[in-house]
Amino acid sequence: MKKILVASSALVAVAFAGQASASEKIQLSVGGYMEQWAGFADQDNRPDLVNSSGTVTRAGSDGRVNAFQSDVEVYFRGSTTLDNGIEIGAVIELEGETSTDQVDEQYMFVNGGFGRVEMGKNDSAADAMGVTAPAVGPVGVNDGDMQNWANVDLIDTVPSSGDQKRVTYYTPVFGGFRAGVSYADMDNSTNDAETVANGENVLSAGLEYKGDFDGFSLGLSAEGENNNEGNWYGAGVNVGFGNFTVGGSYGHTEDDYNQANGAAPRADDTDAFDIGVSYAMDAAAVSLTYGYQETGSQEINAVDLGFAYTLGAGVAWKSSVFWFDEDVNATTDTDGYGVVTGIRLDF
Repeated sequence: MKKILVASSALVAVAFAGQASASEKIQLSVGGYMEQWAGFADQDNRPDLVNSSGTVTRAGSDGRVNAFQSDVEVYFRGSTTLDNGIEIGAVIELEGETSTDQVDEQYMFVNGGFGRVEMGKNDSAADAMGVTAPAVGPVGVNDGDMQNWANVDLIDTVPSSGDQKRVTYYTPVFGGFRAGVSYADMDNSTNDAETVANGENVLSAGLEYKGDFDGFSLGLSAEGENNNEGNWYGAGVNVGFGNFTVGGSYGHTEDDYNQANGAAPRADDTDAFDIGVSYAMDAAAVSLTYGYQETGSQEINAVDLGFAYTLGAGVAWKSSVFWFDEDVNATTDTDGYGVVTGIRLDF
């Protein structure tokens, strides 16, 4: 890993070699988004989740989540081009509502003929390059917001380590292909969802392809990550033709991926996939997406019908109708449904 850090440092140093001054001082611009949602969900009581070893890994619940939900982020971004043609810039993203970490992401980037280098707190290359099924609604079935409205586990085909202090390198695009690799030192840190392995290094990698042809477009991805003694890996594809986009993704997570030192492994591997189709015409778009995940004796199915309509520049009305079913230990089914609608502002 020291070789990776030395190589990345040398790359940045070469980029600045012979540089006297920048063309102009960096000016940060302000952007971001605001989402305000209203919805309703109804579901059966949720039982305990027991793994294949007989251990209760998640307590059951008899409540449901029915509430107004919101999400707000503010971005500060800026860059400048040096005299030798190298672009250097910064990105800072602030959470609009949080009681813990106010800064969501913060990193510096360097762009040139050699590719792109990012250093700071950011998503991994595997996360950034992952392709999943098309979805236009506010809920979704894959790493979406269904947990904001119902007591159901999250389906995720790209379960990366989240925002971490890391260094990432992306190659230039060659014939539509681009590769990326990230390295993070996870000592005494946590990701957005859970405690990670103290003292463990995380290596992430991804490969993507984007191409436009006569009458259709194609997007492909293959990605993976090593954390502690385990790995996750996956792949995705999207095909666009006319106003339609069809696609899907698959992810496999090993039982000991992302486990803290001394913690027992999950005892079961996880397999997940999604598949969907979207149709866009003028200001309107609609999508239908299905997701599935299996972890040992637990199975989750979810469907989301999404709708989006652009009301004006930076203003979109979005809605979702969703359904899910969670089969625990092959003995108890928990199913539910919900409806969500609201406005997203981009600025």
